[in-house]
Amino acid sequence: MKIIHLNTYEGNGGAGRACLRLSDALQTSGIESRVMVYYQFKESQKADAFSRTPFQKGKAIFNILSERYLAKGLTKALKTPFSLQWFGRSVISSKALKEADLIHIHWINHGFLRPKDLAELEELDKPIVWTFHDSNAFTGGCHVRYSCENFHKQCGFCPLLKMSGKNDISHRNWLSKKKGYANLGFHIVAPSNWMAKSVKFSSLMGAREVTVIPNTIETKVFKPYLKTEAKRLLNIAPEKFVLMSGFMPSANDKHKGTAYLIDAMNDLANRPGIVKENIELLIFGNKENTDMPIFPFKTTFLGKIDNDAHLAKCYSAADAFITASLEDNLPNTVMESLACGTPVVAFKTGGIPDMVEHLVNGYLADYESSEDLATGMEWLYHEENASDIQKEARLTILTHFSEEVIADKHISLYQSMINLHPR
Repeated sequence: MKIIHLNTYEGNGGAGRACLRLSDALQTSGIESRVMVYYQFKESQKADAFSRTPFQKGKAIFNILSERYLAKGLTKALKTPFSLQWFGRSVISSKALKEADLIHIHWINHGFLRPKDLAELEELDKPIVWTFHDSNAFTGGCHVRYSCENFHKQCGFCPLLKMSGKNDISHRNWLSKKKGYANLGFHIVAPSNWMAKSVKFSSLMGAREVTVIPNTIETKVFKPYLKTEAKRLLNIAPEKFVLMSGFMPSANDKHKGTAYLIDAMNDLANRPGIVKENIELLIFGNKENTDMPIFPFKTTFLGKIDNDAHLAKCYSAADAFITASLEDNLPNTVMESLACGTPVVAFKTGGIPDMVEHLVNGYLADYESSEDLATGMEWLYHEENASDIQKEARLTILTHFSEEVIADKHISLYQSMINLHPR
């Protein structure tokens, strides 16, 4: 069985990492799986790139930057990702795609595959699977919807656009997608139950078949380390209660809920029984700079961590991982933290409840309630049976998200589609 995965980048962002992890898991299970990306930032053995010559790379960079900056100029300053999908390229001449038994699409924005490029894949006469790592495939442009329900109809009157109306860019994008998808057969994989439910409400995708299969993770890399030793490696006293959070863009960020995280930390610091000096905060994902928020606890900015083994030790050093994300499909950081035996405190939103079981391996706070987010941190701060919660965190990943479990689910889907596909 030959599987080709398509993604814009190799390993960049949540979708890129999920794509590589799945391919690796399939290879371990004996499947011939390969990732093909639009653009590689550096050569690697894990993926092939469509853009290889200087000309192809230059055109790819032009497409990527044009897509991003034009979208930025047409949308409000809300820090919510929006794709125009005006730029792209055809891939049907690829020898690898022609020889594949099945094509698995992942995240293909930033100038890679437009709706009309996707439509061409039907000419290859291959079964196609498409994993939705965010909502863009079934909206008029946004990747994160929040409370907007315009995708239930035909988009238009988009709250993200500077010029919004019945026939605005989001509506025209919706029409382009409707045309592109019309004759293209594909099976949707939703990494979370929340995403599957969203798809069913979509006017573009509601009639399509959807299977819920979560992303996977490298359980031999993201694993628990002895907390006292992990803390020592980061020069943290063993008795300190360590909070950890990832990707801190700015206090004004909406998608990642930074403002709620700051409010929750300040709330926690002022609660009776909380000793501020006994708490330390670790932040990874950005280098320390003047735009960083101010927290009430001693804070260490770890910057971007490219070494997964070191990242696992950072997770292991933490007593709780905190995310205030307002909408996430199946965030890698939550899965990574649980795999390292570190409980998660998060809002009850998106696909997070598929991973975090309230008061078992973490805490699910009421949506947009900084106070309840602080209550979750306080619960773990005072919890006497923390080791039991840490064991449950690890067990959750091994039982439901391990490489073998997720690879088997994909292989079963692939085989059923190949068997049904006319030769």
